[in-house]
Amino acid sequence: MRLAGLVIAALLLPLAAAAQSDGVQLTIEPNANLDEGPTVVTAPGAHLRILDKTVGRSSDLAIDVGQTVVLGRIAVRLTECRYPEDTPASEAYAHLDITDLEGQPLFDGWMIASSPALSALEHPRYDVWVLRCSTSTDGTGDG
Repeated sequence: MRLAGLVIAALLLPLAAAAQSDGVQLTIEPNANLDEGPTVVTAPGAHLRILDKTVGRSSDLAIDVGQTVVLGRIAVRLTECRYPEDTPASEAYAHLDITDLEGQPLFDGWMIASSPALSALEHPRYDVWVLRCSTSTDGTGDG
């Protein structure tokens, strides 16, 4: 394995040296045309909606970052919620960790409020989606 690495290095070194001698610069410069987007703020919590499809009942939940809430047969943990600083009501991105009561992972990732189907919990009984981030520590913000 080490011999293969040496052979590959021996083959690539002359190519790199030739590129530099031809005046090719091997650095990456920032793209002036790249839009970096809005400034993103981390929120202290989020507002979620949970649907129990077997009984047809939905409930809204205010949850703080780091908090785990047990709802029926699932446990929902919020690890982070972010939103654009200039328009807090327009978008929310929440990282959720959802497990069943035995600790089996059901979902671990980012959910986006404006596109709930893009990254959704796939469960036969429950639907969970993000409504918005909390913009204040009391969990009643409307960001």
